[in-house]
Amino acid sequence: MAKRTFKEAFKESKEKVTARKRSRVRLHRSFRRSYREDYNRPFEGPGLLSHAVTSFKIIFKNWKIFLPLILLIAVLNVFLVGLMNEDTFVQLQKSIDETSEDIQMGKLGTFAKSGLLLVSTITTGGLAQNQTEVQQIFATLLFIITWLVTIYLLRHILAKHKVKLRDGLYNALAPFISTLIVGLVIFIEAIPAMIVIIAYSAAVATDFLSTPFYALIFFIFAALLTLLSVYLISSSLVAMVAVSAPGLYPLVAIHTANDLLAGRRIKFIIRVLYLIVTLVVVWVIVMLPLIALDLFLKSILPVLSGLPFVSFELLVMSCFSAVYATTYLYLYYRRLLDYED
Repeated sequence: MAKRTFKEAFKESKEKVTARKRSRVRLHRSFRRSYREDYNRPFEGPGLLSHAVTSFKIIFKNWKIFLPLILLIAVLNVFLVGLMNEDTFVQLQKSIDETSEDIQMGKLGTFAKSGLLLVSTITTGGLAQNQTEVQQIFATLLFIITWLVTIYLLRHILAKHKVKLRDGLYNALAPFISTLIVGLVIFIEAIPAMIVIIAYSAAVATDFLSTPFYALIFFIFAALLTLLSVYLISSSLVAMVAVSAPGLYPLVAIHTANDLLAGRRIKFIIRVLYLIVTLVVVWVIVMLPLIALDLFLKSILPVLSGLPFVSFELLVMSCFSAVYATTYLYLYYRRLLDYED
């Protein structure tokens, strides 16, 4: 009797797994030709500019909630992670001043110098320079907290509920472990791109790319591995949003994200690229005047030299970028969920 009960339980479990597999979206099958009508899944989403502007509107309309969140995360970063060393910024400024002496017309303009300082600070890793392993862990944890709290607040704001920042800080961290697991999956999926970076460093050190044929081989190798990482990470980004739902397990979130993006992955990647371009434009518009003002004030008031104004401004902009990117991706995820095929 016990043996029969076990067989029945095993059969029931097998049927559930089979039904779950059949319910998943499968646009391609192995060793079968795929036709366009089989994998073409139309999706009528908002335009790129409209999507970006809507994300800004939600943040600015609810600034009483999001501004304290940005400042709180920035202050926590100051105490747990630390600011960019002001000496790093001063050294970059001196290097640009020395370089500008070789330029015809003498010195660079204030905004030109500000732009070079902004680019140099970001590209040289000034924001994350000299961070210990503990500081990097704290920075990752603070980013996940910002991600979860922002999604929690957005979920209630879009549902037209009255919500406070306190509610998000107390209640949004339930899926913290699940989000960490999805983040670990993203790290594993990024390994091919990391291999490209390591291989490029080795190729430059050994002059491997000096031969055109070898350079072509390396380009093909790098392109394939990078495309593989981009393909895998695209659905996991959506899974990072999906896993924030209460009671949703990480693997279920990943499968759900794969189903939502099936046949729509290229459109999503284009939208993410547009997000990056939008953030670059915002950084230029906001940070260039602030850096120029900092250079002007410190040139006429030497007492202010050494105060980390620019470092704190860069940190606040980084926190705002995290909140904005979360809002941007969450709105797209909600659009995918609400869209009927």
